[in-house]
Amino acid sequence: MKQLKGIMPPITTPFVNGELAIDKLEFNINKWNKTDLTGYVVMGSNGESVFLTREEKLKLVEATKKFASPDKHIIAGTGSDSIKETISLSNESVARGADFLLILTPSFYKSEMKHEAFIKYFTAVADAVKIPVIIYNVPKFTGVDIEAETVAKLSEHPNIVGIKNSSENVRQNNEFISYTDKGFAVIVGTASMLYSGFTSGAVGGILALANIAPGECMEIQKLIEKGNLKDALTLQNRMIPVNKAVTAKYGVAGLKAAMDMMGYFGGEPRAPLSTINENDRSQLKEILKIASLIE
Repeated sequence: MKQLKGIMPPITTPFVNGELAIDKLEFNINKWNKTDLTGYVVMGSNGESVFLTREEKLKLVEATKKFASPDKHIIAGTGSDSIKETISLSNESVARGADFLLILTPSFYKSEMKHEAFIKYFTAVADAVKIPVIIYNVPKFTGVDIEAETVAKLSEHPNIVGIKNSSENVRQNNEFISYTDKGFAVIVGTASMLYSGFTSGAVGGILALANIAPGECMEIQKLIEKGNLKDALTLQNRMIPVNKAVTAKYGVAGLKAAMDMMGYFGGEPRAPLSTINENDRSQLKEILKIASLIE
């Protein structure tokens, strides 16, 4: 089994006139293949997965597997509130080439989503799917937050191999690391947490920023592994404004605009999202220039 570690972008889904553009996906993956990224996440939050049909999701997994270098692992975001649908989509994604499954915490019945519900949900999914499961914790979007004690219990399951934590809660991230065995992969879900995550024992990052700055994200990890914390922190701080722009400030539309500026295909987000306006585009361009990502 491929080892779950390193830097992986939650790749954007390219649309032309609101429809999947597989040729644009191939263009982007060909560029990413030339880097040391360890894998690609399909149908993550930045992939606008909530706007995709089931058929489109499976097509994306299949295409990403086809275009990716053999050494890159494919992580498919297949979680939904329905256990039955999650298992079904997961196993169909396996048939199309997925190596890992990124399973979102169920969230519709928020007040009920506590320890027992999460244990029941993730255990049922992990028992029934054919490849390893990564828990996906993203409170910003779901409104629910999984407890460290719950993750510790779930980490005992042989088919639950890690967690992507998109919270910026340093204490919580450290608890995920300290409450679980060494073989359980804690992966940070935002570039603002790279430095604190890697210095605390996280093994990877699934980062929106890695779509446009894969080299910089990987360099932060390499510097920390070499013990060069000063340069790692300097680079981390240079990337913080860019990360903030393509996540919290401008969102998916901003990330796609930045991709266009960086020579990738970003294009338009899918409705009901809108492209960023010219003023925001100018500000974003300036942020990329200050970070030395473009001239």
